[in-house]
Amino acid sequence: MTLLALALFLQDATPDSPPSALTSLPSAAHSSALGEMLHNSGPTAITVLALLLLCSILSWSVMLSKWASFKRADKQNARFLRAFRKSTRLSEIAAVSEQFKPSPLVAVFNEINDEYQRQSGGRGTPPNPAAMERAALIASSESLTRMERRMTWLATIAQVAPFIGLFGTVMGVIDAFHGLGTAGAATLRAVAPGISEALITTAAGLVVAVPAVMGYNQLTSRLREFGARMDDFGRELLNAIENAAMLQPQNPDDARRRP
Repeated sequence: MTLLALALFLQDATPDSPPSALTSLPSAAHSSALGEMLHNSGPTAITVLALLLLCSILSWSVMLSKWASFKRADKQNARFLRAFRKSTRLSEIAAVSEQFKPSPLVAVFNEINDEYQRQSGGRGTPPNPAAMERAALIASSESLTRMERRMTWLATIAQVAPFIGLFGTVMGVIDAFHGLGTAGAATLRAVAPGISEALITTAAGLVVAVPAVMGYNQLTSRLREFGARMDDFGRELLNAIENAAMLQPQNPDDARRRP
């Protein structure tokens, strides 16, 4: 009985068309209406939409390139940490550190190691540990600055895109009401097409801005993680240098006299 009632309902609803046409009709009408609005848009709306398209391409290119570079850096960080913790000599890590780029930890290691070599020649306790800490901070800051490159474009697009779309909407509404005043027909049918065309730019601005905001927040969170990892690695390296220096003989003559 249920199947019979459903069949009668579909037959009454679409007497001249198959049931598949009933489901495809709304989507086809929606797409045709959107295409008609885009086709009938004025030069201002077309310019705004073209500008938003360029902003969208730029934002997605920045996000995809940053995600790829951060993934490579994260992978190299893990490989460098494994090699560092397995090794017992700084000279061994310094010889192979270039293999682990673009890991930002390599820059921190090189700065601390260079400062250590300048102070004590790579042996014994460093006379100025504070200088090594400052070198680690400088290397971390420079690495984060390189990784943040082009992020300002993403933040700018996220903030400006809705206003660009709103500008297109305002200009479209002005044109619609101007045409309404010129025609002298104060009806909803006369003004609705122009307003609906103008609102497309606002929707386009949101479509561009929302992914940019989400991508910027995610990338900023990843940058904070990289910064924390570099700070932790700098402390770990300084502790390793101090512990190794305590185990080394301070005077080479003492080491020769030991049995």
